[in-house]
Formats: sequence, structure tokens, C-alpha cells
Amino acid sequence: MSDHDKTPRNPSARTWTRLGPGALSGLLAGGAALAVAELAAAVRPRSGPVVAVGGAAIDRTPTAVKDWAIRTFGTNDKLVLQLGILAVLTLFALALGAFAVRHRRAGAAGVLVFGIVGAAAALGRPDSTGVTDAFPSVLGAIAGAVLLYLLAGLLPAPRREAPGERGEGWDRRRFVIAATAAAAASAGTGVLGRALSGAGGREAVASRENITLPPPDSRAPAVPRHAQARVEGVSSFTTPTSDFYRVDTALVVPKVDATAWRLRIHGEGVARERTLTFDDLLRRKLIERDITLTCVSNEVGGPYVGNARWIGVRLADLLAECGVRPPSAGGPADQLVARSVDGMTIGSPVEDVMDGRDAMLAVGMNGEPLPFDHGFPVRMVVPGLYGYVSACKWIEDIELTTFDSYDAYWVKRDWAREAPVKTQSRIDTPRPFARPKAGPVMVAGVAWAQHRGIDKVEVRVDEGPWEEAVLAAEDSRDTWRQWSYAWRATKGGHTLTVRATDRTGEVQTDKRTRTVPDGASGRHSVVVTVD
Repeated sequence: MSDHDKTPRNPSARTWTRLGPGALSGLLAGGAALAVAELAAAVRPRSGPVVAVGGAAIDRTPTAVKDWAIRTFGTNDKLVLQLGILAVLTLFALALGAFAVRHRRAGAAGVLVFGIVGAAAALGRPDSTGVTDAFPSVLGAIAGAVLLYLLAGLLPAPRREAPGERGEGWDRRRFVIAATAAAAASAGTGVLGRALSGAGGREAVASRENITLPPPDSRAPAVPRHAQARVEGVSSFTTPTSDFYRVDTALVVPKVDATAWRLRIHGEGVARERTLTFDDLLRRKLIERDITLTCVSNEVGGPYVGNARWIGVRLADLLAECGVRPPSAGGPADQLVARSVDGMTIGSPVEDVMDGRDAMLAVGMNGEPLPFDHGFPVRMVVPGLYGYVSACKWIEDIELTTFDSYDAYWVKRDWAREAPVKTQSRIDTPRPFARPKAGPVMVAGVAWAQHRGIDKVEVRVDEGPWEEAVLAAEDSRDTWRQWSYAWRATKGGHTLTVRATDRTGEVQTDKRTRTVPDGASGRHSVVVTVD
């Protein structure tokens, strides 16, 4: 029996015979477009269409939606975004392929939309290096358009049939061979692109592996013996690097070669501009400090807070050598704008950076060179300020300017210009909806008010009186402080609430606010049922 004789007589079957292979052709064309774009972006992965479109989506997403994404997906928010982009592209490719069955040229031309959107997104990124960033999306779209045009040409041309006439036959074998070859070529191209992209980061990885951090000139005091509460379920006083939270907008973590890295310091009030290398920093006096960092996206009781031991160069000393004076000493600049290699801008108050606190350009974290996820080779750390106004990762530029003349990335998106960390506390144990046994139950957690310190923590059961918790030893006013409270639990449902008082006498407010514009406030509570 010939292929012509095998043509289904059922109209819906005939439609599927045409549209099914057409949709498959669109999917293969979309895959080829992404594979070629991946290969073309191997030298600069951030110019690839998925990353560029994802970055543009992050930039244009309303603040409330970003906040929801971080709360819902945590550090997986970027993965979810990329999967969402791929899902949309998949549907678009399937629809274009089906469309190309009847409109071959228009369907193929539709693939070029991939290129237009991707190129526009790449060129619009703050870290764009120019027109070459558009090439991966354009080349990928051309490859996809050509493939769809060729595959659609192998499909049966639809036409109106006379009563009783059979559909036009087509060479399935030829189509299957072409589709299989296209899939194999796309897969190979994608693998090659990934391999070349990985090779581009090997120099950065090697530069990190070759670093031996010199002993700090000013060591951090030993953590007090009783800084860690002896209660199961409480966070570790020093957060392991692998567990330290990560919240940023980078869909692809920058891999920066420390040997090629440079930092420029310039702007208003800078009498002596400087450009520093990584070795320049290592030759300077290094300080080592335990500092707790907090993300402004951290909800009350949330996980985006961690304590680490940082090694770096005191930022105030470096600025002073460049002739910078804080506003209180007559300096013209009140904002320090830090720029990352991925185009992120973060604005910090010059006064806070130079007021004597241990603000630093960090090169080490918990005794090792910074991980790539946390800003290798150099990042900023400023005690007492939320990360979005202080903790620039992958930093490459410092400009002194004013708040009136420039709004950094997050300020343009409705966050506050200045954001000191709010006094907060969290119950780590018992967990929400836990079912402890009646009798002695240890309630414990952490409290923080960086650069002010914690003076008191209190716990309330249901609507009872506030009872003072036992504070663990304090490491410094720039680190969180652990606490514990011995509760004689009685059977039934109970609500446990905690509040902290910082060293200025400010009691943690019970007024509940969201994270925008300058951090969440309120008191953390957990509901438990005692058996």
C-alpha cells in the first residue's frame, strides 16, 4: 500500500496528519533557534535570548510581583522564571509550526519574532556591550526560520477536497529523516554551546582556586562560647556558606576572572581617582569581622538573613585615600553608587559607609575566597543596612554622587533610598503547627538589629504577659543574637509571639507592614498544638 493509500479518510485525522507534523516542525525550529543562540552566546552567556528576556522581565515586573515570587519560590525564583519563558516559547513554536502548514513563508517569518524580542532585550540590558549582544538572538532566529521553512515544505499542502476525494499524500519517511537530523543537530549545537560557555568560565574558576587569602591584619574576636543557644532546632550562629541565602537578579551567575578584575573609584569629591586590581586589595590591610546580612525582601520570620565571617578591605580607608569626605565633613557626595559586572546599581549613604562601622570590600567568606554566587571576586558588605542599599556583588565600579541626581536600580522600582535594618526577631523552634508534648518546651530563635545590637528578647504565650527570654552571649552589635525561653506548655492550641528590644531602647513594633519600601515590620508568631 502506498503512502497515498494510507491517507486517513476521517477529516479530523486528516487535520492532525497536517497540523501534528507542523507543530512538531515548529518545536524543532524553536529548539534549533535556542541551540544556535546558545552557541553564539558562548563567549557572553548573558547575551543569550532566554537570559536577556528573563532579565528584561525581571526589570519590568512590578515590585509586588517580584516580592511574591521571592516569598513563594525563594532562591528558585530565577529557575521558575526561565522555565516559564521556555514554556511560553514552546507554545509559541507549536502554534507557529501549525500555522506554517498553510502559510509556510509567514510561519517561518514568525520565528524571526524570537530574534527581535531577544535582540531588543539583550540590547536593553544595563550591562549590554553594544550591538554584538543582539547577534545570538538574531542568528538563532534565522536558523529557526530556515529550518521551519524547509520542514514545512515537506508537509502535505492543504487544499479543498471534492466529495469522496482522498487527501494529498506526502513523503513521511523524508520528513522523519529531516526532523530527526534537525533534532540531532540542535542537540549537538546546544551541547557545544554549553561546553564553550563553561570553558569561558574556567579561567575564573582557576583564578579563584589559585587564591590564598593572606592572614587579616585585624582578626575577628573569637565567637563567645555561649553565643550558640544549646537548643535543638536553632539556626547555627555562623551560617554555613552553602546555606547562606542568595537573592539577586542575576539569571546567570557572573564568572569573573580575578586576574582581569578591576575596580574604578571616581565621581564627585574624589580628588584622586583610582583603579584597583584584586592583588592591590590583597596587599592592603585586611580586616576580618562577623557580620549578619539581611535581605529587604525578608518577611517577618523569614529565612533571608544569615551570619558569616567576612574578610576584606575597610571601605572608608580606601575612600579617604581618594580624597572622599562624608557629608558631615563637607563632602559634596552623599551617595555611593556601586556597579556590578551585570549592570546592577546599588546606592549606599556615604555617611554610613564612612561613620566608623566595618563597611568593607569583602574578598573572603567563612575563611574562603568568596563563592561565585556571593560575589567573587569582590563584593560590598555594610553592617546595619539592607542588602539592596549596601551589598553589591561582583562589584567593578564605585561612583560618588548624590541621591538627588541619581536613583539606583531598586530605588527606581519604588524601594526607599536609605534602608537601615529594622529590629527583628524570629522563632526557630518549635516550628509552626508543631505538636510538642505537655510540660517543659524550649522556645528559641534569633534576633537582630545590626549596628545597634540586641538588648532584650521577650516571649508571649497567647495573650498572656511578656516574659523575658535568656539571651545567648553577644558576639558583636553587628551580628544576630540567639535567645531561648523555657515554656511550661499546657494541652491545647497556643500562639507563641516574640519581640526584641535593641540597644537604643526601641521595641520591635507590632505594626505589620510588607517588605516594600524599606523592609517588613511586625512580630513573628507560631501556632502550635500541645498534646
